[in-house]
Order: sequence, then C-alpha cells, then structure tokens
Amino acid sequence: MEEALFPIVAQINEYLSNYILIALLVGVGVWYTFKTRFVQIRCFCEGIKNTFGKIHIFDKTENKSMTSFQALATAVAAQVGTGNIVGASGAILIGGPGAIFWMWVIAFFGMATIYAEATLAIKTRIKEADGTIKGGPVYYITTAFKGRFGKFLAGFFAVAIILALGFMGCMVQSNSIAYSMQTAFGIEPWIIGVLLVVLCAVIFVGGIRRLASVTEKIVPFMALFFIIGCLVILIARIQYIPETFGMIFHYAFAPQAILGGTFGHALKTALSQGAKRGLFSNEAGMGSTPHAHALANVKDPHTQGTVAMIGVFIDTFVILTLNALIVISTLYTNDGVLSNGYTEAVMEILNKTNLVQTAFGSIFGNSFGAIFVAVCLLFFAFSTILSWNLFGKINVIYLFGKKYPKGAKLVYTIAALGFIMLGSLVSSDFVWELTDMFNNLMVIPNTIALFALTGVVTAIAKTK
Repeated sequence: MEEALFPIVAQINEYLSNYILIALLVGVGVWYTFKTRFVQIRCFCEGIKNTFGKIHIFDKTENKSMTSFQALATAVAAQVGTGNIVGASGAILIGGPGAIFWMWVIAFFGMATIYAEATLAIKTRIKEADGTIKGGPVYYITTAFKGRFGKFLAGFFAVAIILALGFMGCMVQSNSIAYSMQTAFGIEPWIIGVLLVVLCAVIFVGGIRRLASVTEKIVPFMALFFIIGCLVILIARIQYIPETFGMIFHYAFAPQAILGGTFGHALKTALSQGAKRGLFSNEAGMGSTPHAHALANVKDPHTQGTVAMIGVFIDTFVILTLNALIVISTLYTNDGVLSNGYTEAVMEILNKTNLVQTAFGSIFGNSFGAIFVAVCLLFFAFSTILSWNLFGKINVIYLFGKKYPKGAKLVYTIAALGFIMLGSLVSSDFVWELTDMFNNLMVIPNTIALFALTGVVTAIAKTK
C-alpha cells in the first residue's frame, strides 16, 4: 500500500507547495504588510522591548497560561526545528546561495502574517471560569465563519494539525535526533527513543506550566549554543564573509551561473526553494504558533502580535541566516567543495542532511563537527516535539474535550509517545511525505480565515 500511495501523496505535495501554498502564504503576507502599514517596521522596536524588556526566566504565572516570553519561547521552539538545519541546507543545495535572499523576503512579509495570527489568537480566545484558556486557529476560524462551514473548516484544520504535528511530525523529529546521535556518539537509536519517551512523558503530564518552564530555559540556551558555534566558524572564515553575502545577492538574480540550465528555470528554482523552505521554517501563516501566543498572559492583542514578529525574526534572520552563512562561506567560496559548481561526483556525496555537517566539519574537524550538529539537532528537535505536542493537544481538546476531556488527553498522549518511539526506530520517506501533506493542508483553512478577519487585525494595528 505504501508503494502505491507514495507517488500520489508526493504529487499532491508538489502541487500544493509549488503553487497553492506559495500563493496563499506570500499573498497573505503582502496583504497584511500593506493593510497594517508595514507593522513589521513600525513596531519592530516595540516588539524587541515587549520581548526582551521584562524577561524573568523563573517567572511565576497562572497554572493554565504562560507569560508573554514563555509563549514566545514555545512558539520559537516550534519554529526552530530541524528545518533550520536540514531545510536551509536543502534550499541552498537545490536553489543555490540565492535561495537565502528569497528566504529573507518571505520572512519579512511573514512577520506581518504572524502579527495577524497572534493578535487574532488573543482576540478570539476563550477563558473559562477555572482559568483554562482555549485559543488558536480553530477559534478564529469559527469567528470568521459562523455555522456549518466554519465548523467544517475548523474541524479540518484540527485533524490536519493533530496528524501533521502531534503524531507524524513528532515522529520525524525523534528520527532526526536518534540517527544524528547514533552518527555522532554511536548510541543505538532505540536507547535514544526510550530516553525521549521518558522525558516527554514527564513534561506532557506536567501540563502547560511544566512545558512553559522547560521551553523558556531550553530555547535561549540552544539558540546561544548554536550562535556561538556559528560565530566561531564565521570568525575563522571572516575573509570570505563579503564574498558570501555577494553570492547570496548575485545568485538570487542570476542563479543559472551556479545551478546551470536556463535563466528562467534556475530563477524559478532559487525563488521556489527560498519561498518554500522559508515559509515552513518560520511557520508564518501555517496556524501552528498561534496556539502558543493564545496562552500568553497579556491583555492587549497588539502586544503579543509584536512579540510574535520577533519570533520570525529570530528564526529566519538570526538562526537560519547563520546556518546559511556557515554553509556558503565554507563550501561555496574559493576553496570549498562546491566552488566549481554542482559536479556529479560532488553531488553523489553531499545531500541536504550532511551538507551542514560537512560545513561545520571543515573547521571543527569531521568528528567534532558531527557532534556539534548532533547536539544542535537534539535541542532543536526536542523543543519542537514539546511545542508540537501541545498544539496537537489543544486541537484534540477542541474536537473531543466536551464529551471526553480526560480520556481524549490520555489517548492522545499515549499515541504521541508511541509515534515518538516509533520515529526513533524507523525512517520512512512516506511518513515524511504524509507529514508534509497534512502540514500543507492545514495552511488552507488558516489563511482563508486570516483574509476574512482583515478588518479585526487592521483595527488593532491602526490604533497603535
């Protein structure tokens, strides 16, 4: 059955990601950029202040909500996953260094999109008498569309995100952790799987407060760890930094010089790779991170909207860009293995998975380079598992919480832990394709609702 379904799912993904989703996600980003009068520029400094001005890592908050920074940390944990290492490397490998330029463009517009998502998440959330907060795309979807159509779109989104992130997404993240640790340290994947299941179970059972407490500490640490490693590489390659930036801008508009083929085909490849990888790295418009922002203990939707923008900035303009600079400055410049273009012999060795390991290994040495990347993947993927599980749980509660609240949470948690363990043991291209398909499908109802609620967002933005 897998052999029969694989090409069908792959074809659906190719059509969705290359045409429908790029049009929807870029379109909604451009739309909100102009409708909010470039909120990502006007309110950027305000966002920095709201994010970092009052950080207290050991803040106490209500048991069923998060501080604004905890909500951001949980959102960033979801955004900064294996896609920042594997995704960025794949974009560069397929679309050339110029793909990074288009990632920047997409992220710029995506900051306006995620502002809209976060403000709507706060505006439409429901706070129960016991302090429980219910919020996320399903709530602003049903606000935008009343009646059966709204319930259908919300239900469609909920099922898609449970499958895409809660189950199969966490499976592929645990797979990345297990096999990178095996490569770096020789640890058997099943051992990593057991450890992941135990750690995740402890955090899942602890609820929102325990998850928030973990993410607010692990996200700054993992970001700092990765940034320091990148800066060491960039200092060692400092003479190539001007050339690296030059290549990013040059090959954004003349990609055929490095990719080969016709100008039109090469430009389409560079642009599409930059757009696709950028969109699915920062997750703006996908409907995932609004779940975290809805839980923020803030009153003003605009405040959390500006904080959410900083999440995209950190994800793309800091983490992903540093990773890209490492790859380009070590592999594409004069003495790099890709400096002479994509020869067949080189492409038989390099792929999107080991490209970044090769880049770090060129300075740190193959062994330590592999270890460094494995540790980064451990933090990135583990934090993503935690956030994605929460997002899936919120939608399980939306679908089944009224009739079977405790039972639904228990079944979901057990199933999620099972997928995490399974992911550490097996690797399947079909599972990756299914994950991408449901990821793609959840974008559609989310962006439809974002367009429909333009008036609500612009009213909030114009008052600031």
